[in-house]
Amino acid sequence: MTDIEIAQSMKMVPISDIGKKLGLSEEALEYYGKYKAKIDTKQVTSHKNGKLILVTAISPTPYGEGKTTVTIGLHDAFRKLGKDSLAVLREPSLGPVFGLKGGATGGGYSQVVPMEDINLHFTGDFHAITAANNLLCAAIDNQFYFGNSLNLDPKTITFRRCLDVNDRALREVEIGLSSPKETKRNEHFNITAASEIMTIFCLASDMDDLRRRLDNIFIGFTYDGKPIYAKDLKVSGSMMALLKDAMKPNLVQTLEGNPVLIHGGPFANIAHGCNSLIATKLGLRLSDYVITEAGFGSDLGAEKFMDIKCRMGNIKPSCVVLVVTIKALKYHGGLDKDELFEVNPQATKKGLANLEAHLSNLRKFGVPIVVSLNRYNNDTLEEIEVVRKYCAQENVPFAITSSYEDGGQGAVDLAKKVEAVLDSKNNFHFLYKDDLDIEDKLIVLAKEIYHADSVSYSTKAQKQLELLRKIKQNYLPICVAKTQYSLSDDAKKRGNPVHYELQIKDLVLYSGAGFVTILLGDILTMPGLPKNANYEQIDCVDGKITGLF
Repeated sequence: MTDIEIAQSMKMVPISDIGKKLGLSEEALEYYGKYKAKIDTKQVTSHKNGKLILVTAISPTPYGEGKTTVTIGLHDAFRKLGKDSLAVLREPSLGPVFGLKGGATGGGYSQVVPMEDINLHFTGDFHAITAANNLLCAAIDNQFYFGNSLNLDPKTITFRRCLDVNDRALREVEIGLSSPKETKRNEHFNITAASEIMTIFCLASDMDDLRRRLDNIFIGFTYDGKPIYAKDLKVSGSMMALLKDAMKPNLVQTLEGNPVLIHGGPFANIAHGCNSLIATKLGLRLSDYVITEAGFGSDLGAEKFMDIKCRMGNIKPSCVVLVVTIKALKYHGGLDKDELFEVNPQATKKGLANLEAHLSNLRKFGVPIVVSLNRYNNDTLEEIEVVRKYCAQENVPFAITSSYEDGGQGAVDLAKKVEAVLDSKNNFHFLYKDDLDIEDKLIVLAKEIYHADSVSYSTKAQKQLELLRKIKQNYLPICVAKTQYSLSDDAKKRGNPVHYELQIKDLVLYSGAGFVTILLGDILTMPGLPKNANYEQIDCVDGKITGLF
């Protein structure tokens, strides 16, 4: 059966019963139908001090490597072992849902449900984020329409409109054409999952912090070089009103009836790739073990989880699960996309260079690591043995996971291996210090994570760097936007690329989020749709959604 057929064949538990598993009172739950609820964190009385388990992966193939499936399977496995666990995940974006990659609710028998709702509108959080973002954009152009009392230079505006759909036609547009009173200017749409409001939403610790971050969104400069922020437009209060309900974490369940929090969904190849800090901290209050994930490979999601989310949230992981697939190893061993499901132990062994690179990167943060091989039906014993032997040589715990087929039972060995290292020596630390200049931080990342020898800047990036120094915003953490298919800035460089120059295309200040986004290579903040998009398969027949994976 397809993922949606499996999900629709399973009987869900009323969400009130799921809330009871977490010790949540009726007052803490705000129901969105029978199987979804938001949690009012002010009504939560539990104050546990759970251990945080991060799930990441090696550099992926276009098919994805199953981090969410492993995360859900690990959670269900802990519950089977009688452990008090909770999965905390990101919300899916409609872009991949209707595009190519698919949703973000797991797969097979390790899914969160109701998967159709979660992958589509869910509880409306993405819509609220999109509305708040575009309200600020409307306020900017309203400022121009009524005389520009702030003296804002339209050529310096960096805050962009957004939409939660892949639409390449909106990458570059011209606005202000309907009236002589309007200011004509170029606009660039981002996808909602890559917007600054999404990052603010996911990094704010509470409503007061949300307001502070919204106030601090950098808009552009005046004609005489003064920086202008959202607070100068007096729009933050209205944005708060739009985001008020969205800020409450969402409660759903796995196919095995175990509780899951899903909240926030920034892309990792563009934004910081982690669910909301509010949901993560709530999870740590509600359970002994919290399993979360960071998008794409460890060079993107995990690094940002450590250096941005953990830094801002004052949290730390007790263990990292590194997901590996045989097909990804073959991909980094040189095989083409259509060759990945053919038996090839030699390519598997050659692809170990990518696993080696990610292990090396993760060890630099000082956290215990467990390697999880997410097994596919066509993986052979010989290919699996290549990975097992390598992990034994590296003295890294190794577990085969089959939760796609077997649900929680397929991740029991992984759960035991993870639990065994949770109390191991943990020397967690950030990769770079706060007081380093952006250039110095980039050199650290380039050499330690991307394995480059040097860094070069485009003319545009160099000018942006000078502006950041001018307004004293050059000591913030950095969020790199780059291809997910390579450790480098070039998707064609597979395995473990070394001895190259990392090319900085642009720098964008996300002062509300509290970091600077660094754009590398050909990365785009508004993806496009493929020729044969997923939307061709999705339908609604007699009120029932079909074709959704």
